[in-house]
Amino acid sequence: MDVNTTEEQQIEIIKAWIKENGKAVVLGAVLGLGGLYGWRYYQAEVQAAKEQASEAYTQTVQALNSGNDGAVSQAQTFIHDYESTQYAVLAALQLAKVQIDKGDLDAAAEQLNWAISHTDDIALLPVAHTRLARILAAQKSYDEALAELDKVKAESWKGKVAELRGDILLQKGDKSAAREAYLSANELGASPALQIKLDDLAQ
Repeated sequence: MDVNTTEEQQIEIIKAWIKENGKAVVLGAVLGLGGLYGWRYYQAEVQAAKEQASEAYTQTVQALNSGNDGAVSQAQTFIHDYESTQYAVLAALQLAKVQIDKGDLDAAAEQLNWAISHTDDIALLPVAHTRLARILAAQKSYDEALAELDKVKAESWKGKVAELRGDILLQKGDKSAAREAYLSANELGASPALQIKLDDLAQ
């Protein structure tokens, strides 16, 4: 009897608790499940956006490589549409290369400056800075080109930067400083052509 009474009391307590808290429990469960499905939906949308950007980037690069008449315009549209992604930065670098090949150095410099201002990727920044330095040197803006090289901080780029610095100084007419830059590059292990450049300066 005592046992039955205890069980009945427990059941009554449970009923009373459900009556009092049932709505909150159901609401909490609904919100919990809603949050879970909402998060999964968000993750799926993010993944879909990444895949879409990747596909659009591939098409843009293929167009640039093929030399289609509308390739430059297509690349510019892609960069605008995906400007918050690293794909846009990569596309800007590709577009700049095409513009350099066409001799449109001002447009290429504009793309490289855009890329630099839209990324902090330590793999992409040295590429953009050194390409921009080459353009500035080709435009005879030697001091600006050398200043651009100073912005490359990556250790793995020191040899390449020192050699490029030598090239720009040689273009500028400063053979002594160019030789020093080449010697520095040689110590850092630069390109096979470096010894030829040093030999030419020794003549």
